[in-house]
Amino acid sequence: MPELFGRDYTQRDLAEHSGSLSQFAGVRLMTLGDGVERGIRMLEFRTGTGLRFTVLVDRAFDLGDCEYKGAPIGWHSPAGFRNPGLHESEAEGRLGWLRSFSGLMVTCGLDHVLGPLTEDAAHYNYPYRKTLEQSIHGRVSVIPGRLTCYGEEWRGAECWLYCEGVVQQATVFGEDLHLIRRIEARVGSNEFVLKDRVVNHGFSPTPHMMLYHISIAHPVLAEGSRYLAPIRHTPWAAHAETYRDQGVGYRTMPAPRAPFREQVWQHMMGADANGKVPVALVNDRIGLGFLVETNASEFPCQLEWQNFQSGHYTIGIEPVTNHVLGKPYAKENGELIWLQHGEERRYTTRFAVLDGAAEIAAAEQRIRAIAVQPEDDYPAPSGIWEKLSAG
Repeated sequence: MPELFGRDYTQRDLAEHSGSLSQFAGVRLMTLGDGVERGIRMLEFRTGTGLRFTVLVDRAFDLGDCEYKGAPIGWHSPAGFRNPGLHESEAEGRLGWLRSFSGLMVTCGLDHVLGPLTEDAAHYNYPYRKTLEQSIHGRVSVIPGRLTCYGEEWRGAECWLYCEGVVQQATVFGEDLHLIRRIEARVGSNEFVLKDRVVNHGFSPTPHMMLYHISIAHPVLAEGSRYLAPIRHTPWAAHAETYRDQGVGYRTMPAPRAPFREQVWQHMMGADANGKVPVALVNDRIGLGFLVETNASEFPCQLEWQNFQSGHYTIGIEPVTNHVLGKPYAKENGELIWLQHGEERRYTTRFAVLDGAAEIAAAEQRIRAIAVQPEDDYPAPSGIWEKLSAG
């Protein structure tokens, strides 16, 4: 049964103490009404513990706000939660996506992630489409979703909040991929789960790539915050040739800097006996952290994105289906996922607040039991590209 305000409540208890569950927790649909965000439908989840997060229905059901007891967790960039109607994916050398990049989690995919790319389109068998022009991190994040259900339901003694919807990335003579996304949170908890299915509804073999751009903000991110992960080795760093020049390593976070040039690392993680990979950012000074748990079989690689520029201050935990070398490397090495008609890929990801020193210590102990991450903030890149399965 839900634990709220220091005691356990039955369904009858909550009904006796209010006229509606929404007094304590719930899911509410609203529409943003001003600026670049105008017209975006948004679901607000409140679990009753101080955890609040929003789901941007018209931005691929991505995660917008996230806060705990008033402390922000999700990143708000200067771009805001921009209405997809304003988006120009091919603009600015196919970097237009950056003008819609904000929130706790932005989905990258469904057929392309990472940098802009021109690729062969022969698999779509259309003579006028010889190539595909892919923008940075793909198209899906700025596609409005179709909301199929949301609300609250009791499952025995527990009350769950949920939403589900479909996002269709499709064109004539090209891909027809559906993202079916469900998000669930238990009332009385400090966590929620995101469940994705990516299905090929088309009849052409279609490539599939997926990356979650999970961006954590101040005050969880602050000078001295720590990145905790079961790192086995670090094959690559984008800034390897100037590794120490900015004085920022992978593990210990700095204060905002002006200027700062983004840094990206790829880590290969260990998994526990159940195949789970927990990664967290923790601020020991305020006793607050945020943990992201993925499945190694679904996301075999992880990127760490550091954007510590003043005014853009954030760090990204980024589970991804492929190495950072991108789609050409994946194709050449037989690691690119191809979906035939009706085939699908599933992803289950857990997001959890770490409240207090005890929960931070427990998470760190769990991570260290899987793999002891490098103590050095500047581990030598291994250059080892482990073989990934496309099956």
